[in-house]
Parts: sequence; structure tokens; C-alpha cells
Amino acid sequence: MNNIKDIILKQKNYYLSGKTKDINFRIDNLKKLKRLIKENEEIILDALKKDLGKSNFEGYITEIGMVYEEINIMIKSIKKWSKRERVKSSINYYPSKCYVYKEPYGVALIIGPFNYPFQLILSPLIGAIGAGNCVVIKPSEYSVNTSMLIEKIINNNFKDEYIKVVNPMGGKEVVSELLEQPVDYIFFTGSVRVGKIVMEKASKSLIPVTLELGGKSPCIVDKDANIKMSAKRIAWGKFLNAGQTCVAPDYLCVHKDIKAEFLEELVKEIEKQLGKEQKESPDYPRIISEREVRRLSEYLNEGELFYGGEVSIEEKYISPTILVNIKEKSKILEEEIFGPIFPVYEFNKLEEVMYKVNNGDKPLALYYFSEDKNKIEYVLNNTSSGGVTINDTVIHVASTYLPFGGVGNSGIGSYHGKASFDTFSHRKSVLKRGTFMELPFRFAPYNDKLKLIKKILK
Repeated sequence: MNNIKDIILKQKNYYLSGKTKDINFRIDNLKKLKRLIKENEEIILDALKKDLGKSNFEGYITEIGMVYEEINIMIKSIKKWSKRERVKSSINYYPSKCYVYKEPYGVALIIGPFNYPFQLILSPLIGAIGAGNCVVIKPSEYSVNTSMLIEKIINNNFKDEYIKVVNPMGGKEVVSELLEQPVDYIFFTGSVRVGKIVMEKASKSLIPVTLELGGKSPCIVDKDANIKMSAKRIAWGKFLNAGQTCVAPDYLCVHKDIKAEFLEELVKEIEKQLGKEQKESPDYPRIISEREVRRLSEYLNEGELFYGGEVSIEEKYISPTILVNIKEKSKILEEEIFGPIFPVYEFNKLEEVMYKVNNGDKPLALYYFSEDKNKIEYVLNNTSSGGVTINDTVIHVASTYLPFGGVGNSGIGSYHGKASFDTFSHRKSVLKRGTFMELPFRFAPYNDKLKLIKKILK
């Protein structure tokens, strides 16, 4: 553990040297990072396949491709985003000029999860580099192959005092030790439970945090939705990465008038995309661990099996599964599923769903399928969630032009694109005054100045 303390100290000193603040230095290292990813593409895809059974296509579009987009926009925009901003200055402080300077925090700590083990480490790293920080990285110990590869790529090509991966196979004791260190920013992606621990630890030293968490993201299909298109897009979003996606549709609310037709179409889409024997599909990933398979399999008894339900602990496999007639007070009603099990509820009036959504924790994502513009606006204006996709699932996360993050229990802060730069930058307020004159109002003796001030400040 002393090694961690030494690394933090080295990074603190390196940051104070001012090297990381140089814009060209940041751009050069972003280009270097992109080159290293390019050189290791096949190895990265192989690691993702070993850890999660991801196909090369899924691994590329959801991990490597998204990272490329983040790097490209950061390199393209960093000079613009880094410039000081001129803002208005009050006449009360004439002569003066006001600015906002963007400065790095210093040493950032990034803690990543197992489900997208490459993308969810590299994307925040790009923001941290772009903003001019030093970075300590702790990947997930569960995604063994990808985490070890990240350690190799980073530690063999960047100075320890600049960017360092520490103890990738270390568990909660390593994370706990890292959270005791005097870092300047913490970026955590993971469960709500651990997120609360991170925030509690950070609060003791008032370290700012970004928490990318999760929750029960609703998927609502109204009676006027395009059934075939909705089923296609929902099947893809729900069973992407075998449901191990923080923004995956957690549960389905479908209007009672179309429920039977929609579920029939949803099954057709599952089998169209993944085949009737999903275990044999090269495009259907695996669950990260046997422990997770056991946890997920407990949900199968909490409703009536409509489709799927095949489980193999040894192969870390659960088939795409649909549950109906969910039992009251079931765990599946309260806990984020984070797997390929899809509980279904029917509704008669949209207000019923709004009540359900609004009386639980605020979700990370919400999905609504409808062709009615008025109802779409009603849903958007009467629910709170980290993000929303209308008539599709998940893809709002992939836009580098949209901030991605949670609200309430689903997270604090956001990133992607400019939001990443802003997250890892402190906006420093600066007021510069001229000295050729001074308005006398604020200086004693005050005498009858109050009347004059009231006329100005009213």
C-alpha cells in the first residue's frame, strides 16, 4: 500500500511542475493514447471476448469505437475549450474585467467497472488528460484480461508520475486504500452501493466526485408505438452485453392493448438477432462470473416464465429471458437486475406508469416508445432521469455531444465530449481591476451613501 502513497506523491509533484497544463502536451498524449489503442485493437477485442464473451463487432462499437470518438473530439476541441471565457462585469466594480479560467484539479482517481472494462476506464481518462490532470487508474478485478491489458498498455508507455494503473487485480481493500489518499478528484463507475461508500470517503476530505451509477431504467411502450421497430430496438438494447449495461432497459411497461402482440414480436426479434439457440450465437455475451449467474438466477422464481430461462453456471450463461405476472414484494421489483432478465408489466393509462417511475429512485435512463408528440412531451416533462431516448434504447449514451450521467440515486455529475473536459476542470472565477480610478461608494465613512446605493442596487 505504501506504493500507492508514493505514486500519489509523485503525481502531485509532477502536476505542480506545470507540464500537464501545456495544451500541446495534452494533445500529444491523447494522440499517443489513440496510437496505442490502434496498435492493440485485436488484443483488446480478444480480452473483451475472454472476459465477457463479446463479439468483435460488439466489442468495437461499444468499447473501442466510443473511445476513438471521445479522443477525436477532445483533440479537435481542446484548444477552444481550454480558453479563458470573458464574462460581463458589473458597473459597480468599474473599471474591471471578468473571466473564467479552466484549470485542472491535479491528481484524478478513476475507478472502473467490469461490464465495459475498456470503454469505462478510457473515456474518463481522456477527459482527465484533456483537462490537464495526472491520473491514477483502478480497473475492475473481475474483468481480468481487459484490466491486465490496460495496465500493460498504460504502465509501459506513460510515466508513473503522469498516468498509472495500480493493482488491477486488487479488490475492495485496494479501492479502500485509494479512497484514503489525498487525490484531487474521484471518478467512479459502478453500483449504487459502492458509490455511496465512495462519496462517504470523499466527503471526509471534501474531494469532488463524479458517480456514474445505475438503477431501474424503465422502458415504456405505448399503444400507438411502432411495434415491430420498438421490439427490434428494445431486444438489442436489453440484451446487449447480456444485459450487463448500466443503461439497459431494466423493466418493460407495455400498454395492455398491445401487450400480447408486442411480446410475440419481441420474441421474434430475440430469435432473429441471436437465433433460437442463443447459447450457440457468437453475438451473445456471457455473464462476468458464476457468482453473478447465481444472483441473477434467483430472479427467475419471481414471476411467470414467458420466454427463455436457461441457465448454466459453469458456462456463465443465462439466456434472454422474459418474465410476466411478477410476484408482489419480489426483489426484482426493487433491485437493478443487470442481466438478461426482462420483467414485464402492463398498463392501461400512461399516468399509472408515471406514478410508478416517479415513486421510485430516479433512474439512469428512461425509454419511451410512442408516435404521439404530445405524449412524448408529457413523459419528458413529468419524469426525471439521467437521460432519455425516445423510440430507441441506449444510444443517447453514445453521443459525444450529449452529457451522460445520472441524477439522484443514479449518479452525480456527467461526462462525454465537452462534459468530460468540464468534469475534470475547475472553473476559476477571476476579476481583474484597473487602477486609474476608483468609485468611492464602498469605502467608509458611509454617511448617506446607502440611499444612493439603494437607487443603483434595486
